[in-house]
Amino acid sequence: MRIVSLLPSATEIVCALGRADDLVGVTFECDHPAGVRDGRAIVVGGLATAGLDAAAIDELVRERVAAGEDLYVLDRDRFRTLDPTVVLTQDLCRVCALPGAEVADALEALGCTADVVTLDPHSLDDVLTDVLTIGRAVDASPAATALVESARRRLDAVERAVAGRRRPRVLVLEWPDPPFVAGHWVPELVERAGGAPVLCRPGERSVPTTWDAVASCDAEVVLVASCGFDVRGGAAHAHELLDRLPDGADVWALDANGVVVRPGPRLVDGVEALAALLHGVGTVEPALAVQVR
Repeated sequence: MRIVSLLPSATEIVCALGRADDLVGVTFECDHPAGVRDGRAIVVGGLATAGLDAAAIDELVRERVAAGEDLYVLDRDRFRTLDPTVVLTQDLCRVCALPGAEVADALEALGCTADVVTLDPHSLDDVLTDVLTIGRAVDASPAATALVESARRRLDAVERAVAGRRRPRVLVLEWPDPPFVAGHWVPELVERAGGAPVLCRPGERSVPTTWDAVASCDAEVVLVASCGFDVRGGAAHAHELLDRLPDGADVWALDANGVVVRPGPRLVDGVEALAALLHGVGTVEPALAVQVR
């Protein structure tokens, strides 16, 4: 089996299922587990954003999308050389990964006959279902079932621990400039951790908002989970935003890539971290979340 993963969350799932040895191609953004790109072909490249602030990155993305230009580029020659038997792709977000339609076009043009698994999760249950789907595709169903059962046990434990507690109002910012409120499964992470998400649309796309709306939303906790950034990047953004956030709100920066925006197994770590910072249930790992105010 020769597996090519075209999104970081799928790479994480393949490795968590014990099939890393069959993973031959990944993207430039695949960074977990550590060293996963070593010795593997990088088949997807993307925008060069090093040194740009959040507003500049947003402007660059908007310009490319408006011009009909690609945000991610598939290296078709390298892809063909790998001759994959399984390709893992997505249809969730054009800004987050290579679109599935482009992968289908490439397979047809190159004459590849790989099995294509297209992922499109909108809830935490969808993410766990995708683990099972990938497990079937890569001949690792027992490992996938065990991973999902473990995840559900951990989620149930958090639910019991926060049951009956007052739910603080929580705002999750997925992008700092302009401000975007996190959608898809992220509001559910907050709910499962014992919070009440505000300004969001659970199960739907992340949406832009205004600083006036942010300031008046009465959030008691603001979570800065900047898409594409770890906890250090989120903390830098959070410090820049303090004077725009609701007065008196606790402000935390999260490892967005690790436990918030990537639809993989570590979302359960995110729920546990949120329960710890919202209710003191368990401990908050500094690598996952740090308090800024």
